[in-house]
Formats: sequence, C-alpha cells, structure tokens
Amino acid sequence: MITSSQVDIVYLDPKDNICVAARHLNAGEIIHVDDQAIELKQDIRIGHKIAVRGIEDNSPVFKYGQPIGITTGEIAIGEHVHVHNLKNNPPAVDYQKATLIPENPAPITDRTFMGYRRPNGKAGTRNYIGVISSVNCSASVAKYIARHFDDEKLKDYPNVDGVVAFAHGWGCGMKFGGLLHEMLNRVLGGIARHPNIGAYLIVGLGCEQSTIGYLVESQQLVMIDGMGDEPKRPPVFSMQDEGGTAKTVEKGVKTLAELLPIANSFSREPIPAGELVVGLECGGSDGNSGITANPAVGVASDLLVRCGGTAVLSEMPEIYGAEHLLTERSQNVEVADKLLERIDWWQWYVGMWGDDIDNNPTMGNKEGGLTTIAEKSLGAVAKGGTTVLKDVYQYAEPIKENGFVIMDTPGFDPPSVTGMVAGGCNVVVFTTGRGSCYGCKPTPSIKVASNTPMYERMVDDMDVNAGTVLHGNTVQQVGEEIFEKIISVASGEQTKSEEHGIGDEEFVIWTLGAQL
Repeated sequence: MITSSQVDIVYLDPKDNICVAARHLNAGEIIHVDDQAIELKQDIRIGHKIAVRGIEDNSPVFKYGQPIGITTGEIAIGEHVHVHNLKNNPPAVDYQKATLIPENPAPITDRTFMGYRRPNGKAGTRNYIGVISSVNCSASVAKYIARHFDDEKLKDYPNVDGVVAFAHGWGCGMKFGGLLHEMLNRVLGGIARHPNIGAYLIVGLGCEQSTIGYLVESQQLVMIDGMGDEPKRPPVFSMQDEGGTAKTVEKGVKTLAELLPIANSFSREPIPAGELVVGLECGGSDGNSGITANPAVGVASDLLVRCGGTAVLSEMPEIYGAEHLLTERSQNVEVADKLLERIDWWQWYVGMWGDDIDNNPTMGNKEGGLTTIAEKSLGAVAKGGTTVLKDVYQYAEPIKENGFVIMDTPGFDPPSVTGMVAGGCNVVVFTTGRGSCYGCKPTPSIKVASNTPMYERMVDDMDVNAGTVLHGNTVQQVGEEIFEKIISVASGEQTKSEEHGIGDEEFVIWTLGAQL
C-alpha cells in the first residue's frame, strides 16, 4: 500500500487512477500522490474516491490495481469519483484455474484456546442449550421454553452460557425432501450438532411438512451425552401430541431442566487453535473496508490456517467480480469449477427476478464510498487471506476441510452467518465500516471497525479498531491483534454483541426458491 499521508489519503497501487480519503477532506485542500500536488474539486468524505489522473469518458477506473467499473463521463484530476460518474462494467474474464497455488505457509503448532471438548471430538467456544423449532408454527413455544430459563434459574449452572430458541419462518409450504426442505434440515441439523451446543431439544407442531422424525433420522441426530455404543435420541415434542401450547411448554421446561446438569458438566480445557472454524463476514462496508479491516482479517485468517484451523469466506454476491483472484489459488481445477458454478448460478438466480448483482452495494455502502459490486468484492475477498482455496461448500453444508474455504451464502448478513454457523463455525469475525451491531448465538461475533470515527462513535458495539491502519499501524499489526482477539474470545472473553445479549433474533435461514 502506498500512502501520501497517514491522515489524508490512501493510494493503493501504481496502476490505480484513484485514491481513497482517509479522513473527511474539504474542497480546495491539497493532497500529494507520487510527488504530485492535487487540489480537491469537491468535499470528499472518508472512504470516498478521488481521481489522481484525468480519466476519459467510457474508461476503466482502477482500485487495488484492478478495474472496478467504467466512467460515464470525463473525470478531471482531483474530482470525486462515485455513482454520478462511475458504473459497473464486468470485464470478460479468461479464468485461470489452479495456476497460482500458494505454497503451504510455515505451521504454527503451539497455540491453544480454552474450549469445550465434546464427546464426538469437536471443540466448542461456547456452551449453550438449544430449543430448536422444526417449523414456524412452534416458534413461540420454543421461545417460551427458552425464556423460562433466566439468569436466576441458571445461576447454579455456571458453565452454561444460556438457553437459546432457534425459531424461524420455515417448515411448511415446501416439497417434502425438496431443495427448501433439505436446506432447512441442514441448518437445523447443523445447529443441533454444533460444538457450541451442550444439549438441545426439538419442538414442532405435528402436521408440518418438515417432520421432526425426518429431521432426526436424515441428520442422524443424537443427544450429545449419548454418542457411544447406544446413541440416545434427542427429546422431541409435538404440540398436537402433547395437548397444545401450554402443555408443550410445561413438558419442554421440565425436560430442559433435566438437560442443564448435562450441559453444565462440560468445562473449558486447552484445545489446539487448529480446531477453530472461523466464519468471515462483512456488513455495512465502506470505501476503507477493503483497505483496513478486510485485509487485516486476511492476515488473521492466514495465521489461523498456519495453526491448522479453518477460515470460511462467505457472501457469494460479494465474491462476484473478484472470483478470478480465487480461481487462480484454488488447490485444483475441480475447486475452481465449483466456485464458478456458484457464480453462474447467482447470475441466473438474480436474473430470474429481473435484478442484477450490482444492486449490491447497498445504499449504506454507497454512503460510505463504495460504488460498484466489483469494488466491494475486491475488498471483501481480502478477508480470505493468501493461502490456497481448499473447497467450496453449499449453504449450511458441514465444513470438513481445514484451511481456507468458501461457503455459498447470500450477502444479507443474518442468513449468511446462520449458514456458516450451521456448517460448524465456532467463531465469527465480522468487519464493518458503517457500523453493524450484529450478534449470533451460539457463536460469538467479533466486530472489526474499518475506520476510527465510526469505532469511536460506536465503541460499545465494536471489538477491534482496524481504522488504526490509516493512522500508522500496519495491516500486519492489526491482523495479529484480530488473531489474538479470536483466541481470547474462543477462550470465553465476551464480545460486545454478547455483552448486549444480541443473537436471539438473528437466526435467519436463507429464503430461497418457491414456497407453496
């Protein structure tokens, strides 16, 4: 990264014909790029782009040394570059597959965290009890059961982090065994098996298409304390069989009270850091997210991979436009093809509804300086670091491969993170430039701010300030800070969203396809 000033602008690559404001700049101010003095034609907000050379109409604009769009008119040096004079223009790409496979980095073998060892060998970072609703019709009952167990009722169970109702809007109006049904089963099964869940029960209505029996059998669900020679079937309740709402709640409360000692029997112990599975998310991004927070998370991802852990990049619509950087470093052609197949599917999917992927960036992203999806994606994929791409997973598919992987999720943060957590992520790192306050039970969510003004304004919700990259710290230094935060949080340190109790309403399953 080339900078003219640690407090004025960031100039990323000699190929770039723009720079990015590192603070709010006023019209008439002078910035310096490559010994060139440039007078600003307009006020420029932090995260927004400034032309460092004159750019002709219908010409590419470069950021990160990559094209991010094409001009819709002439742009003079010192002018603001944004939605009024720049549009997305996806170039034709001759994809290179597995042509730049990175060498395996030097391993790190001595890092551990204090986690929960489960009977199936998995490692948890939290110890929750789950009340899983098989269908929206039982969502209220699941919440009533969970709400019964307040802090007072949990005081004698210090190893239990809480009771969480996993309520959602699905479960009927779908083809039995079809696409929607199987996706729902993957999510609910992934939550039931999640290493951050110490015990659970399942509640349904009784007449739903997503039958509890099919969920239990197809996902091979057993009680966490019964994974030996004689697996125990998890406790399940049908409101229709139990006699309605009140009776189901009563029975659920009684059963859950019996589960508390089981969950409380788990305690933290040293576990190799290589057993961490970290979901990578960005939400409410700005023009500096790809300069500060995301590449810093990339450093942390590389450190995690060196420990033998797994870093999971998500949000396929925010990979679109930068996928060529990932196909090059895929471990083989098959993995590259899996990624491109998902990109092709997304183009078909949004086109079917008369949309296009460049509807993302959001309005908030644009306020923060992001203009096109290519610009957003080039910054977003930096969270994945520099190691080889090992695999590409479907939504909520169990993550089995160690190293850097991708999961196909939407750009909308709650269903995206829900999919990663259902796949097995036991920590989430979430970058934001505008200030997302997202939390996700049962998995802690570490918030990384891309700029200092937002961090200071929303310090009660932010865990790490990557904005210090604009004020003298290196991306490497902030990345190491994020990695240490991952270890601390995995060991029990509460994130800001956990302190606020956020995460009960953020369990959102990706709404996909036709609901009948």
